[in-house]
Amino acid sequence: MAKSLVLVLCLVTLAFASTVVADDPKALQDFCVADKASAVNVNGFTCKNPKDITADDFVFHGLDKAGNTTNPQGSNVTQVFVAQFPGLNTFGISMARIDYAPWGLNPPHIHPRATEILVVLEGTLEVGFVTSAPDLKLFRKVLYKGDVFIFPIGLIHFQRNIGYGNAVALASLSSQAPGVVPIAASVFGSNPPISDDVLAKAFQVDKKIVDQIQAKF
Repeated sequence: MAKSLVLVLCLVTLAFASTVVADDPKALQDFCVADKASAVNVNGFTCKNPKDITADDFVFHGLDKAGNTTNPQGSNVTQVFVAQFPGLNTFGISMARIDYAPWGLNPPHIHPRATEILVVLEGTLEVGFVTSAPDLKLFRKVLYKGDVFIFPIGLIHFQRNIGYGNAVALASLSSQAPGVVPIAASVFGSNPPISDDVLAKAFQVDKKIVDQIQAKF
């Protein structure tokens, strides 16, 4: 499993790198390892002093480890974004491992700055995304081990394990910092909260129902 995971990870990353969306800061040198200790505020991260860079700056460990899926959603996302892997800075690409318990869900969410390509390593997943208004069309598919699916940038999408065993997927994204906007948590768990009057009218339900849902977040 570990060797096959590494192989798939490398192949998907290299394939996806050629289709990176040019939204991230472009590299003007060979590399720009993020200096997360810098107090300079820029769009992205400042560069670490090249004299202080070592081979360790270009390595991330841990994608062979299963994430903890003991939570209400039954899923876990191990992010490999620039915040976790400073060596990605200015390269316009990142990755994630998603683990799913039986019937676990990676709930509907958006990546505002990235297209995502996902490959199933183990299990069977129901996946889908919804197009923008006015069509709001759902594109849904059941994926099996070895299948690949793409989620366009900025569109609501989800994955659900529809098998009785654990499932694992690997995703590559076209940004070093793709961002994650979870739909339910953003709407019902914002800080400060959105008025229950607003949500009750938007969802055309009683305010008591909105209050009950907000209490879960």
